[in-house]
Amino acid sequence: MGDFNLALVIVAIVVCIIVFLFNIYLLVNYQHPDDKNQAYFPKFVVVFGLFVAAISILMLPADVANRQACRHAIYNGACNLTLPMKDLWIAVYIVDAVLVFFIIPFAMFYYEGDQDKSVAKRIKSALLWVITTAVVCGLVLGILYGLVGKVDFTVRHLSSTTTTFPSTWDFSRNQPCIGSGARECSAYLASASSEKTWTMRATFPEYVVALATIVGSVLFAIFGGVGIACLPLGLIFSFIRRPKAVITRSQYIKEATELGKKARELKKAADVLHQEERSGNKGRKWRKNVKAVEKELLQLEEDVKLLEEVYPQGEKAETSWALTVLGYLAKLVLGILGLIVSVAWVAHIIIYLLIDPPLSPFLNEVFIKLDDIWGLLGTVAFAFFCFYLLLAVIAGAMMLGLRLVFITIHPMKWGATLMNSFLFNVGLILLCSISVIQFCATAFGYYAQATAAQEIFGHTLQSLRGIKYLYKYNVFQIAFVVLAGLTFVYYAAFGWRRKKPSGRFQLSS
Repeated sequence: MGDFNLALVIVAIVVCIIVFLFNIYLLVNYQHPDDKNQAYFPKFVVVFGLFVAAISILMLPADVANRQACRHAIYNGACNLTLPMKDLWIAVYIVDAVLVFFIIPFAMFYYEGDQDKSVAKRIKSALLWVITTAVVCGLVLGILYGLVGKVDFTVRHLSSTTTTFPSTWDFSRNQPCIGSGARECSAYLASASSEKTWTMRATFPEYVVALATIVGSVLFAIFGGVGIACLPLGLIFSFIRRPKAVITRSQYIKEATELGKKARELKKAADVLHQEERSGNKGRKWRKNVKAVEKELLQLEEDVKLLEEVYPQGEKAETSWALTVLGYLAKLVLGILGLIVSVAWVAHIIIYLLIDPPLSPFLNEVFIKLDDIWGLLGTVAFAFFCFYLLLAVIAGAMMLGLRLVFITIHPMKWGATLMNSFLFNVGLILLCSISVIQFCATAFGYYAQATAAQEIFGHTLQSLRGIKYLYKYNVFQIAFVVLAGLTFVYYAAFGWRRKKPSGRFQLSS
C-alpha cells in the first residue's frame, strides 16, 4: 500500500512538471513576434492558466487512481489516502474561477489598453473594470448563496427486524434478503412515504464551483455538442477538399495578385478604423467594422496559406509538397480515429445517461477491464476520453466563432497569436474544463465511484437547490446530443464543399 501511494505522488509531480514545460513550449511557438521579450504578465497568466486547466482534467484520473490505493480495504475510509483529493478539487476550482473572472480579464484589459497611455493609467483602467466585475459577482454570489445555497438530499428511513446469524449465504435476484420467503426484509418493503428530504447548507467554495459549472455547462453543451462532430469530420473533409496537384506559375501570379489587392483593401480599412479610434469615435458601427476586418484578415491568412501549399517554392519544393500530402493523410487517419471516439462518446451518453435505467455501463466497463489488464491502462484511457472532450469544446468554439455580447472568438495561429487571443482562449478552456470534469464524473460514474470528484460534482451539485432540475432532467446531455446530431447532418450536407472566395471588402457605412 505504501509503495502504491509513493508511486502515485511521484507520478503526480512528474506530470505537473511535464505539463508546465509543455505550456511554455506552446507559448513560445504560438506567440506573435510583436510580443517577444515583452507582455510578461499576460504570458505568466497564460502558462499558469493552461497549467490549471490541464491539471484539472488530469485530476479526475488521479482521483480514480487515488481511490485504488484502498481498493483492498473493507471500507473506503479504512486507510489514509495519499492525496487529499476533495481539498485539491476545491482549491483548483477556486483558482479556476479567480482566473476566469478576475485575473484574465485584468490581463486582457491591460494588454488591449491604449499604448499611448502610461503604464499606471492602463493599470488603473484595467483595475476599474475588474473591481466592477468583482463587486457585481460578489453581490450576486452572496445573494444567491444566502437565499438558495442549500442542498436537498432525498433519503429513505429504513428499518428491519433482527434474525439469527445464518450458517450459509444464499442470495439471488428472487431472494435478496435473509429469510425463507422471497422478499422478507422490511427495509426492502419500505413504503414511498418513508422518503424524506434532508436539507443542509452547502459550503461557500462548493457553491462557487457549482455556479461556475452551470455557466461552463451552457458553453459546454453548445461548443461540446458541435465540436464532438466537427473535430473529426473537419479533419476528414479537410482531406476531401485537399488540393490534388500543384498549380502553374501563371495561376500562382494571378491568385497572388488578387490576394495582394485584398491585403491593400484591408490595410486601408484598418487605417481608417485606427483614425476613428484616435478621434474617440468607438461606437457600435466601429466595433462591427473591427470584427469584419478581423474576420476578413483571418480568411486572407487562410487563402495565403493555401496558395503556398499548392505552389511550393525554393530548392525543397518537392519535399514541401510531399509533406503537404502526408499532412492531409495524417488528418484523414486522425479524423477516422476521432470519429470512432466521438461515436463512442455519443453512444455512451445515450446508453448510460439518457436511458433510465442504463442499458449498459459501456465505456465504464471497458475502463474496468483495461485496469484488470494493467493497473493504470484503464486510467490512461479514461484520461484520454476526458481530454478528447475538452478538445471537442475548443474545436466547437473555433467553428462557431461565437459572439458573446462584446467578445469574439480568437483563433490560435502558430507563430502569430497575440496575447489577447491567448488569454481569451485560456479563459474559455478554464471555464469549460469545470464542466468537462463534471460531465465526465457523471458519464463515468460507475468507474469513478467513491471518488472525491463524484462527491462534489455528483451528490452535492446534483442536489443543489434551484440547480438540481437541470441535471435531474438531463438538460445539458440532451442539448449536447441534439447539437452533435445536427452538426453531423450539416457536415454530411455541406462539409464537402469548398469555400468560395469573398469579393471586394468594404466597411459598413
